[in-house]
Amino acid sequence: MAKIPSFRSLLKQVLHLQESPQRTALAFALGVFIGFSPAYGLHTVMVIVCAWALRLNLLALMAGAFLNNPWTVVPILGATYWVGALLLGRSEDSPSFDWHDVSFSAIYEQVIPYAVPFFLGGCVLSLLGAAVAYPLAYFFVAKYRQSHPAHQTEPLPPPQDVR
Repeated sequence: MAKIPSFRSLLKQVLHLQESPQRTALAFALGVFIGFSPAYGLHTVMVIVCAWALRLNLLALMAGAFLNNPWTVVPILGATYWVGALLLGRSEDSPSFDWHDVSFSAIYEQVIPYAVPFFLGGCVLSLLGAAVAYPLAYFFVAKYRQSHPAHQTEPLPPPQDVR
C-alpha cells in the first residue's frame, strides 16, 4: 500500500520544482484567480485544464485555488457580492430570501437580481487576488530557493507508485 505524502513533502516538491520562481508564482496566482472566480463548482476542472493547457504546475495551481475552501467560502462569497454591489452603486441592498415559496421559479426570481453584482465582484476579486498573489508567491519561492539551494537540501521523496 502506498504511503500518502505529507503536506510538508508536497510543499518541498513545489518549492524545488525544476522551473523558475516566476512560473511557480504564475501558477499560484492563476490558482488564486480561479479560487476567487464566481464559477463555483468548476474550480477543480479549471485548475486541471489550466495545468494541462498552459503546462503549469498542478500543485501550485491547486494551492492557489484552494484558498477558497469550506472555511473561507462564506467570507469570500460575502466579499464577492459586497464588492459587486458597491461597484454598481447598490451597496444599501442586502440580499433577502422568502422561504415561503421554494419552487425553482421563485428561487430563480429571488436570486437573479444578485447575480450581476456577484459575478462582477468575483471577477474584480479574482484579478486583485492574482495581482497580490503573484509578487508574494514569487518573493517567497525565490527567497526559499536562495536560502535552500537544491544541492544543500535532502533529496526529495521519490514519487509514489500508482497502481
